[in-house]
Amino acid sequence: MEFLDDGNYELREIQTLEGHTDRVWSLAWKPTAGVDGVAPVFASCSGDKTVRIWEQSASSRSWNCKAVLEEMHTRTVRSCAWSPSGKLLATASFDATTCIWEDVGGDYECVATLEGHENEVKSVSWNASGTLLATCGRDKSVWIWEVMPGNEFECVSVLQGHAQDVKMVQWHPTMDVLFSCSYDNTIKVWWAEDTDSDNWHCVQTISESNKYYTPTFLSIDDLTIKIWGADITRMQSGDGYASWRHLCTISGYHDRTIFSVHWSREGIIASGAADDSVQFFVESKDDLIDGPSYKMLLKKEKAHDMDVNSVQWSPGV
Repeated sequence: MEFLDDGNYELREIQTLEGHTDRVWSLAWKPTAGVDGVAPVFASCSGDKTVRIWEQSASSRSWNCKAVLEEMHTRTVRSCAWSPSGKLLATASFDATTCIWEDVGGDYECVATLEGHENEVKSVSWNASGTLLATCGRDKSVWIWEVMPGNEFECVSVLQGHAQDVKMVQWHPTMDVLFSCSYDNTIKVWWAEDTDSDNWHCVQTISESNKYYTPTFLSIDDLTIKIWGADITRMQSGDGYASWRHLCTISGYHDRTIFSVHWSREGIIASGAADDSVQFFVESKDDLIDGPSYKMLLKKEKAHDMDVNSVQWSPGV
């Protein structure tokens, strides 16, 4: 996205990356790449049962597939996530497993396979310190895994509470607070008040959002994006849990189901949907009397030929 001389923004396609032979479901930027002279890297996962690692060339600036992670998953790979250190990549599959891949000098080796879910694993997420991994699936459960020495993973808690498939899990970016969202039309917030405890419990159920998907500050209804806020300072100070509350709703822009949203470091919200468009929103400074409001910054029609399943800002944006 470029800022033009007339004060407007333009979204320009740089390159189309091809290689997957089925629908691409999710993308994940490597957090330690793309900064301090390190080439940008991201992973993509697909219905073709593979994960591809893409890297940008420093000389030509073109993107190339550097590795194909295959032969471990036997069904669709639905979600992928890098550990904060960038050394490990977790991939969640409809084959009921989550694989952990280690980056060894650009070569990727599967060092662990996590089993326990009854069927499809639909999402995977690391906490901010990289010590915990969360997975969720069609079996209505959320699993929390602790990272042990030697690339071992121990399940420390199985969280029950959702009445239907759990579609996504996401950790808060700075605290060990976990969000899960489900086809049961709820978002659940999980917390262990003692950071050394495995006693995870649901501290809040948010049911105003009528669908599922991404709950980190943002939640998605079929055609709307909801903004939520909480007293983070209170929780960080150890003064107890602070409930999330609905601040505002962005609506009237996408005309088909929204599949993905992501907030940039600069405060720009990107959204992708079944209407094949990518849209961008920023907070409006015009009227803050009743709380924050957002306006459209840019809309890119036909960003893809089909559904936009995932939008992700790079770490430096």
